[in-house]
Amino acid sequence: MTFVVLSECDNCKYTDCVESCPVDCFHEGETMLYINPDGCIDCGVCVDDCPISAIASEADLTEEQLPMVEINRAGSLAYPVITEKDPARCMN
Repeated sequence: MTFVVLSECDNCKYTDCVESCPVDCFHEGETMLYINPDGCIDCGVCVDDCPISAIASEADLTEEQLPMVEINRAGSLAYPVITEKDPARCMN
């Protein structure tokens, strides 16, 4: 299993979670963050650091949210790793 960034992060890209990831699995896209599911060690440390509750365990996803696993995979392949917190960049 893995943790995934949910659609709630889209256009509201906080980076509080990235510094807590012990394996640097976060990638920064144009409008949201992504977690590399192949590198995530399922520790869950990032969940509490997300101020908008936009990170969840794959095991807890609803059927509607399941596509976010592949969206995170694709985003992690397309965008660079981010390891340091930047000021919140809400785009809403």
